[in-house]
Amino acid sequence: MGCAFLGAAHGRLGRMPLGSRMLSSLLATTGVLTGVVVSAPDARALDPAPVTLALEAPRAVAGEVSDVSLSLGTDTGPVLAASVRVERRVGGEWSPLTTVVTDDTGHAVVPLRLRKVAADNVVRASWSGDETYGPARATLTVRLRRLTSRLVVRAPARVVDEQQVRVEVRWRAGGRPVAGRVQVLRRDAGGPWRAVRWVRTGGKGAASLVVRPRVDTAWRAKAPAVDWATRATSKVRRIDNVPPGTPVSLPAAAPKPRVSLPRQQRAIGTGPNPVVTTIPDGVWRTMTGRSWHAGCPVGRGGLRLLRINYWGYDGYRYRGELVANADSVGRMSAALASMYRRELPLRSMYRVDRFGWSKRLNGADDYASMAAGNTSAFNCRHVVGRPGVRSPHSYGRSLDVNPWENPYRASHGWTPNSWWVGRSHPRVAWRSSGHQVVRLMASHGLRWTYGTSDAHHFDATPGGAAGRLLTPAELHPQCDGFVCK
Repeated sequence: MGCAFLGAAHGRLGRMPLGSRMLSSLLATTGVLTGVVVSAPDARALDPAPVTLALEAPRAVAGEVSDVSLSLGTDTGPVLAASVRVERRVGGEWSPLTTVVTDDTGHAVVPLRLRKVAADNVVRASWSGDETYGPARATLTVRLRRLTSRLVVRAPARVVDEQQVRVEVRWRAGGRPVAGRVQVLRRDAGGPWRAVRWVRTGGKGAASLVVRPRVDTAWRAKAPAVDWATRATSKVRRIDNVPPGTPVSLPAAAPKPRVSLPRQQRAIGTGPNPVVTTIPDGVWRTMTGRSWHAGCPVGRGGLRLLRINYWGYDGYRYRGELVANADSVGRMSAALASMYRRELPLRSMYRVDRFGWSKRLNGADDYASMAAGNTSAFNCRHVVGRPGVRSPHSYGRSLDVNPWENPYRASHGWTPNSWWVGRSHPRVAWRSSGHQVVRLMASHGLRWTYGTSDAHHFDATPGGAAGRLLTPAELHPQCDGFVCK
């Protein structure tokens, strides 16, 4: 009967798997288990159940805490009391943040203080699983909520021309400094906006650049959005460029020159900075057919180019140029340098070639030069109002200074205007030999030959300031007693 039981048992054991508890019970009953074959458990019955690990978190401002919610569960229910490891990625490297245990709903919360860089707000949760449930992992980037940022450009309201000034940029969001790249833009008076450069605001949210505007300018800045702050554009900041010298104050009724000229190049170097050279090829090309032509009494080799700084009527420093005879250019240079040092201004000092050829004068257009108030010297032409009579300017020893305010009495009347006839100005218009400009010219050997009849005309006299004062007839015998401009 015992054998029958074992046989029966053996038959049943051969058809069904035996757990350790059933096997112990059977051994306790029979005392032996000889020849009993126990089948191995089904491997599929021991596979861990798949588990889902999920992460979620609300957006938050950098510096604030966002609660990262963690849930662990299967299709049939949550996984309880599971230890989940949480890491954070900073600077591209993962580092442990904390380990949490899921509650009776399979949830856990991890507080995360957000950083300003989005890549530093990535978290990873990992659970290794157990005999019942498989492992799981999830990654989440906690999104930043951008703060509205504000960009401010600061600079002095005015700067003296040729002096440098500091333009500062400040970038803040939510009362905190923003570090990032900022584009600085500039607009000159009447011009378009143009990018100057990119600057980088540091930990204090500030950056600066040193500029030397030279004209009235407007400034603004633009910043693209960063991970934690919005893009921003500043308000416009204007800098008034003021002259280093004293502008000329003219009577309200005084007429303006009929010919307008652009501002010349700004001054180079300090002081008058005169430079005398032979005539460069480019300059000679523009002179030929205008201020010089075949038959002129002096050629290229006898002429010199003078470049010198001068004070403009607006109080700014400019760089002018004129052509003069090699034997007279030194006196003109010294006289104009003295005018500079005393801040006696000139309207302009362009080479007279700029005004083109004049058939009436058989040389460069001195009518236009006078109508512009332009200071000039050499011009191989006829006397204004005396066709066929060679002007003393043809020799390069005559200098015309501020002709608009110092008219000339030609055969056909006063030119370039009659308003200034009989009127003077302490700095730019002279009606007597006692005026400081006339005295200064005389001290450098430049004679005010015709007085008020040709107030803007000065002649370099032989022997300079110490030489004998020649009469107008001796200086210009071709003029036969009339004003020879």
